Amino acid sequence: MIVEPQTPKHLLEIKNLVKYFDISGGLLEQLHLKGGRIARKRTVVKAVNDVTLSILPGETLAVVGESGCGKSTLARTVLGLYPPTSGEIFYAGQRIDGLSPKAMMPYRTKMQMVFQDPYASLNPRMSVRQILEEPLRFHHPEVSGNDVRDKVAQVMTQVGVRPGWADNYPHEFSGGQRQRISLARALMVDPQFIAADEPIAALDVSIQAQILNLLMDAQEQRGLTYLFISHDLSVVKHIATRVAVMYLGTLCELTTTDELFGSPLHPYTQALLSAIPRLGVSKQGSHVKLTGDVPTPINLPSGCVFHGRCTFAQDRCRQEIPTLIEPETGRFVACHGVQEGRL
Repeated sequence: MIVEPQTPKHLLEIKNLVKYFDISGGLLEQLHLKGGRIARKRTVVKAVNDVTLSILPGETLAVVGESGCGKSTLARTVLGLYPPTSGEIFYAGQRIDGLSPKAMMPYRTKMQMVFQDPYASLNPRMSVRQILEEPLRFHHPEVSGNDVRDKVAQVMTQVGVRPGWADNYPHEFSGGQRQRISLARALMVDPQFIAADEPIAALDVSIQAQILNLLMDAQEQRGLTYLFISHDLSVVKHIATRVAVMYLGTLCELTTTDELFGSPLHPYTQALLSAIPRLGVSKQGSHVKLTGDVPTPINLPSGCVFHGRCTFAQDRCRQEIPTLIEPETGRFVACHGVQEGRL
């Protein structure tokens, strides 16, 4: 009997995810005069628009793009911190969007998040010991006090913070040490998946390398899967398995790290990569300079959201929203120029 090879099961799947924020304010703020009559106008931020992607167990998927492109909103929506406006989210084959807080509880230990600013995400009134013990005591009240203390010491050692400092408070640590503590808090419940939202953006360059190595060591030791949010492409090249490029809440390109840095397809991806500084290499002639006004997620342009800054845009780009196509196996891009073969 011939057994056909099975497709690897995705740990996380996102299908047509949409997240909008209504910032209209109160009723009086929504009212305005239009044509001599009072009309009501709602203001909506379209942060994430129809994003579809998946993550395999043990890989690191990096999401990159300019500030305000929806990277952090995507991560927070996936973890249930924001309810999605529409779309579907699956974890290990189980749909988790729309679950009640009680039904979502078993997934809280499997899915954790490391935030960009550790000083803001750590409670200043709690010692490191209290911060690390809290998630374990909440999710596993059956664990004895001695075992909890042993786990705190073990995890602190793993992230490179002395267990003897457990009774200190967050303000007594440096930025890099606080970020280590943030990672330790996430690891306390033995998660499978971690969303790291710009975890090294606020740190010095030398400390950034230490935190990156720590993340990769933890992944190797624990078999972790990462959704890594960043705007630093040089960091992404070092840590990511695959890269998703976002622009104004829209997924432009999704492929392996080697393919993205070797031969980017989308014009926006090409512009991002050309902006990376390289020692001994002149930018003249290779740097892609974007022109035109930067649109906002409140008033998205028609057609392709990037057409106003793209030198290859044509009438179709201004009128029709491109769909995500797969020109090569495992490689996805949303661009009419690529689809038509002119790019």
